[in-house]
Amino acid sequence: MKTAPRDLASSASATATRTPAIQKNPLDIKVLAAIARSTSSVSPMSLLLPMLDWVGHLAVSPGKRIELASLAYEQWLQLMRYLASSARQESDAEPPPAQDRRFAEPVWQTWPFNLMHQSFLLADAWWQAATIGVPGVSRHHEHVVSFFARQLLDVLSPGNYPLGNPLVLRKTIESGGMNLYRGLMNALDDFQRLAANQPPAGAEAFVVGGNVAVTPGQVVLRNPLIELIQYSPTTAEVHPEPVLIVPAWIMKYYILDLSPGNSLIRYLVERGHTVFCISWKNPGVEEHCLGMDEYLELGFEAALAAVNAIVPERKVHAAGYCLGGTLLAIATAAMARDGDQRLASMTLFTAQTDFTEPGELALFIDESEVSMLEAQMRETGYLSAGQMAGAFQMLRSSDLLWSRMVQEYLMGERSPMNDLMAWNADTTRMPARMHAQYLRRLFLNDDLSEGRYPVRGKPVVLTDIDTPIFAVATLTDHVAPWRSVYKIHYLTPTEVTFVLTNGGHNAGIVNEPGRPRRHYRIRERPADANYLPPDDWLEKAQRHEGSWWPAWSEWLQARSGKPAAPPQLGAADYPPLGDAPGTYVHEK
Repeated sequence: MKTAPRDLASSASATATRTPAIQKNPLDIKVLAAIARSTSSVSPMSLLLPMLDWVGHLAVSPGKRIELASLAYEQWLQLMRYLASSARQESDAEPPPAQDRRFAEPVWQTWPFNLMHQSFLLADAWWQAATIGVPGVSRHHEHVVSFFARQLLDVLSPGNYPLGNPLVLRKTIESGGMNLYRGLMNALDDFQRLAANQPPAGAEAFVVGGNVAVTPGQVVLRNPLIELIQYSPTTAEVHPEPVLIVPAWIMKYYILDLSPGNSLIRYLVERGHTVFCISWKNPGVEEHCLGMDEYLELGFEAALAAVNAIVPERKVHAAGYCLGGTLLAIATAAMARDGDQRLASMTLFTAQTDFTEPGELALFIDESEVSMLEAQMRETGYLSAGQMAGAFQMLRSSDLLWSRMVQEYLMGERSPMNDLMAWNADTTRMPARMHAQYLRRLFLNDDLSEGRYPVRGKPVVLTDIDTPIFAVATLTDHVAPWRSVYKIHYLTPTEVTFVLTNGGHNAGIVNEPGRPRRHYRIRERPADANYLPPDDWLEKAQRHEGSWWPAWSEWLQARSGKPAAPPQLGAADYPPLGDAPGTYVHEK
């Protein structure tokens, strides 16, 4: 099992403390900030260096070039056989050389659209082969070149253009071109909303405190960084150990309290849990100096102190989502180091504690990119929501960008808005200091899993954690890949119950009972048991149909005391300050 020896961790921390931080020249900062404004915060060097690495090594790899030439010839032969059999309309026609769900409709198999889409898919496959496996290219550079080659090719997909998309052509003929007119109106409306910093069409139907984030409760703590909401009980008796939820500050907390039918918070309350949830302030210029230490002290630690005062002499079930889960893991390790036994358990939703394989987000994070972001944030005081949204869209450009544009601008059909989409448009910012520390300490340096992350001047190590862990990962997560989340198994020896559910980073968590086509796998690793690799876990973990929410509720109940009368809302030092959802959630 992977460990972080205390003496090495302490030595590393001491060395880092003695080493002075490099002060960047103010002129360099201004130049980098100016470049960032002109490149949408993308470092040109972060693209140029991988390209030079790839081109240079490909030039001295004749074997790889021969392989690519052979692949191109084989693809051409496959394409010719497919086109010939399609033209003859044989019953046992040659199957398409490449398949993609974007071209699943039968009309794509007719001339000339079969030639268009197969040529595109084969070119995409060729470029993926060309950018992977070139001897000498660093792994990071290889991934960057491959990723951006895919982005550029996606632009050329025939489905993105009216004359190349048979579905659009058919719609245009049937509607007399009205689909293109409606699409133009949709595009103009979106442009006006973007220019006016307004939410997308349909989002206005979801009002925070009106029909989303409506679980009754009271704000019982407000400080410069958080509001803490205590939710009103709905059962005569509750489990004595309260639940404290730490959402990510990159998002509004109410993803866990959307509509009444898919609110995880309401679900817990209705099953006899006393629930508290942090609502983070949407930072602006005034909060630029807030760092990770403040998010720990004014966030989790302040909230935990309030929960302890309102529900005294009871341990707390703490749950963290995404960045909130990473922060919770840091806090739990610090508490274990200091002998603080106030937690009954720790739950992590799509939260990474090891950042050596953080998925495609790592493509945007290297020294050059972080330096540019730091320079830009030095001027603005924060990272804007638009900058983050652009990066997430690029991760799934085919689904989040091009397919939506085809649907709304070419087909002329607005995608129906739902509560999760409206929440996703209710964006937040990231304070400059915190975001720079987060990127450097965790993504670049991986300080947490290596035992170098400092809390109050001393490093924390995850191997100190001895509270039971319930960890949830999602199968198609592009932000926190499930195998990365799974690494908690070898970072701590404590009991770990791991759940892998279908869905993505958000839809896999907003996974209420009764939703169709949902399933999950679950398996418990006892404390101090041997490590099971993720692929072996996937084979051995039992599959269940439906939502994982009941499994988590039962897991919490099994680690809670006998139900008793619910606590009052607030306490002497934490009087109710107003109804949920509070005021911070409304800040734009």
